[in-house]
Amino acid sequence: MEAVALQAGGLLDPLYWVLELWYGVMEGVYRVTGLEMLHPDFRFMYRAILMGLCIGIMAPLIGTFLVHRQLALIGDALAHTAFAGVAVGLFLNAVLDFGVSPYLTAVVVAVIAALFIELISEATDAYNDVSMAIVLSTGFALGSTLISINAGGLAVGINQYLFGNLSTVSPSNAVLLLALFLVIVGTVAVTRNQLLYVTFDETAAAVAGISVAWYNRIVVMLTAMVVVGAMQIMGVILVAAMLVVPVAGATQVSRSFSESILVSVVLAELAVVFGIGFAYYGGATGGPVIVLVAVAIYVATVFVGKLQSAMGEDVVQEVDRIDAEELGGD
Repeated sequence: MEAVALQAGGLLDPLYWVLELWYGVMEGVYRVTGLEMLHPDFRFMYRAILMGLCIGIMAPLIGTFLVHRQLALIGDALAHTAFAGVAVGLFLNAVLDFGVSPYLTAVVVAVIAALFIELISEATDAYNDVSMAIVLSTGFALGSTLISINAGGLAVGINQYLFGNLSTVSPSNAVLLLALFLVIVGTVAVTRNQLLYVTFDETAAAVAGISVAWYNRIVVMLTAMVVVGAMQIMGVILVAAMLVVPVAGATQVSRSFSESILVSVVLAELAVVFGIGFAYYGGATGGPVIVLVAVAIYVATVFVGKLQSAMGEDVVQEVDRIDAEELGGD
């Protein structure tokens, strides 16, 4: 994985400095709490927690737009194509000795697949679920084919990508996730109004001069980045859950789009923190435990929402006010 740092040509060096600062913070927490999982000898746990916290922000941030656009399953489609990207990287390393990071190839393949989903929908007038099904099956078939061609060299290490693994989070993987995190959060911060407009009324957005197709592509490309970033901890099979489950829980108790984003991030962070803790002390795989905790939190929010309704506090989400002057034209 050090290939990522070399290919970046020092561009990611500041993020390694951030990672060192994080180590110091975690060591301070260990001195205060004495938690075994935070022992300085277990720096992989420091990196896993940092990655989990980043995932807990960026996954619901993008997932909120996806759920309201009825694209909840796109995460699953892109996760399977990211798996193909990992297989491509592993294949190139095993057969051609390229020395490329599998996560770097996963980013490239997942972003291309995200664009193909949009292009198939636009070119064929097929519903989004059809284009997602095509890309999902193609990606998983490609990954499986590459693994079968060189089973001896690839099959041994593929499980960590399928199910996730807290103990294999390397410094370069953590830095790559931090870079993706900055790109995703920064992009949403800059394009938030346009994405919100397109999410709730594409026709009105087009009339206002917004390039609907362009912002649709931004959403799917950001989703691809989230999927690859979360894949190492969550695994291909479960990564889509963090895009959907916290958001589904937030919609039960939130009254506006912005509140839904905030609540979904809080719920996701709770799932990550408790999930990693339960996984470590229970000797279980991190990704599945995080998802189980997230589902348990979702069930709790359903009860809270029902209680609010019984008390006459019906939760009806309102679309946030959009300042037309901030939208501009494209």
